[in-house]
Amino acid sequence: MNCRSEVLEVSLEGRQVDEALLGLLHTILLHRSTGKFHYKKEGTYSIGTVGTQDTDCDFIDFTFVRVSSDELDRVIRKAVAEFKDALGNSGSDGMGQISLEFYQKKKSRWPFSDECIPWEVWTIKVNVVNLANEQERQICREKVGEKLGEKVINIVEVINRHEYLPKMPTQSEVDNVFDTSLKDVQPYLYKITYQITDSLGTSVSTTMRRLIKDTLAL
Repeated sequence: MNCRSEVLEVSLEGRQVDEALLGLLHTILLHRSTGKFHYKKEGTYSIGTVGTQDTDCDFIDFTFVRVSSDELDRVIRKAVAEFKDALGNSGSDGMGQISLEFYQKKKSRWPFSDECIPWEVWTIKVNVVNLANEQERQICREKVGEKLGEKVINIVEVINRHEYLPKMPTQSEVDNVFDTSLKDVQPYLYKITYQITDSLGTSVSTTMRRLIKDTLAL
């Protein structure tokens, strides 16, 4: 199986990291989640509904739609907070990446553990910029919002392609494909990892600084 890999890059202020990552990760998970499966008998099931809600950002001119699940939101917020803390404590000039990997399990014979096979990975490269004054921060607030809007459209376009998805499982195999631990939603099995690095390059931050400079010159 070939694992699809998508890379998104964002350049922003430190105070915008949480909201930007929550917006992108929640957007992906919104399209990679289903309602809870209710099995009547093996091979016959119904799927519950998935609620959604709008979330307004405080430091970005941006509103994103997420699954209306407090449990899922807590998991995502915890992962993003850990990444942001690591980013702030790294001394790597505020560069790192966080990845959302979807996988399915393949049962192995005893005594071996199950094999986890990734089928889609989203990597978000983050570069934190330091701005000089409130005017620059206001411009950054607007520009980051515009960029996130473009990335959400890109995410939806990628997800709407007719590419591989794990087939709907039988009741005995549902835990090999979906995370069934949440009471109100059922995302595909996923894990979130991060890496702090100083080798991502400066092209994204340079672009953001140029956008701010060009706007100030108008």
